[in-house]
Amino acid sequence: MEQYSFRIILWSAYFYGLSIVCCAQPETINQKDDGYRGIWYMNQPSKDEYVYKYSGGLGTYCAKHRPFAIYCPQVKKTFFCYGGTTKDSNQKLLHMVSYFDHQSGLVPRPTILLDKKTEDAHDNPVISVDTYGILWIFSTSHGTGRPSYIHRSRKPYDIEAFEWVPATKMQDRKEISMTNFSYMQPWYKSGFGFVCFFTRYNYPAQRTSCFMTSSDGIHWSSWQRLTAMDHGHYQISVLGRTKAGTAFNYHPKGKGLNWRTNLYYMETEDEGNTWETIDGATLQVPLTNPKTPALVRDYESLGLNVYLKDICYDEQDQPAILYITSQGYQSGPDNDPRTWTIARWTGKEWEFHTITTSDNNYDMGSLYIEDLDHWRLIAPTQRGPQAYNPGGEIAMWTSRDIGKTWTMQRQMTTGSKRNHTYMRRPVNAHPEFYGLWADGHGRQPSESRLYFCNREGDVFILPQKMESDFIKPEKVNQ
Repeated sequence: MEQYSFRIILWSAYFYGLSIVCCAQPETINQKDDGYRGIWYMNQPSKDEYVYKYSGGLGTYCAKHRPFAIYCPQVKKTFFCYGGTTKDSNQKLLHMVSYFDHQSGLVPRPTILLDKKTEDAHDNPVISVDTYGILWIFSTSHGTGRPSYIHRSRKPYDIEAFEWVPATKMQDRKEISMTNFSYMQPWYKSGFGFVCFFTRYNYPAQRTSCFMTSSDGIHWSSWQRLTAMDHGHYQISVLGRTKAGTAFNYHPKGKGLNWRTNLYYMETEDEGNTWETIDGATLQVPLTNPKTPALVRDYESLGLNVYLKDICYDEQDQPAILYITSQGYQSGPDNDPRTWTIARWTGKEWEFHTITTSDNNYDMGSLYIEDLDHWRLIAPTQRGPQAYNPGGEIAMWTSRDIGKTWTMQRQMTTGSKRNHTYMRRPVNAHPEFYGLWADGHGRQPSESRLYFCNREGDVFILPQKMESDFIKPEKVNQ
């Protein structure tokens, strides 16, 4: 792969007089690959039979990266990105972009956008699409040691060529280069622009949850610190019809960053000018007290970890939060049960309902609120070939009573060689492309294949090797 050229770009800012900021420009690759290959990644060796704290095919990792896919009805295509890899390595991170054409049923050769110069899947990309059909790819970074980038497509609804965006942010009434962000969650609001939830390391908490906006994707607002309790947070966010919200946990002091607990929620109806609890109480940000009114449920007093998975709004913009609780961070049966839980706001109070259990904290699935009496979960809740490692076999669960009780409708994968991991829901998900994920061996480096499913639970595999420019994905379950 070509190396970064790190040319210095001079960019003029116009908000508060003319100022000059400098950005290091990456080498944008814009080349076609001949197939779909996901990255394999591991984190924290555990020196036991499970080998790592978590590991596997993590091309659609992590839960705090969203979205990975968006359906665009204007062209009847679902565009998606993922963490890919090179032909000679299953661990070198490439940022990849592609689409599924709902009219033809075909996928093209994916576009290699960027060599991120790391093996860390925390640097996976996420995608957004603006009113004009321009595709935006946000290349995140794990902490502050590597740069982050923004790219946009040169043409609407087109993956053939992307260009780097020399993004800036406001700081102390000056426009400066924006070169680093983690766990990016960019949402595009029609008539306004981008509203983004993200993390900045050591700002001042080790993981500080933040928010910013932009009308054009180039010039960004000042960064707003949302939460900075103790050692910090993970957050998952959602954009609704009338508001945007975020659910988050926190890392108490003195217990290390593997201890994450409590469930919180806050929202804004005016693009971040004010923040409120679910019942309308005004919050002063950043939140620094764990006993804040934004607390949804105190899991710290119960001695339970909280692993965030998904958040949705229903037709009334009432939130439902999907998460797993467990007794500790280590893999294995000692920390069972890993309990899949829904926290749902009824309009008057929070209700909590159990869906099922699975065998790893990093089992990741997606929640679908299709209407008031039909909710769906697609997730690797069934034990896979590498038991007690992340992922497993994919199953579909449904609820007909607003998330109170759940029934497994279908096990979508069986007899797999590798665990299926990190099932992701597209924005505006089309019934023919309802979820995207990857597989990978849970205990050793391996190849990783990419999959998608339809709403009925049929599973399709994206081709690892393509002999033509377009191909119809193969159905792999009956």
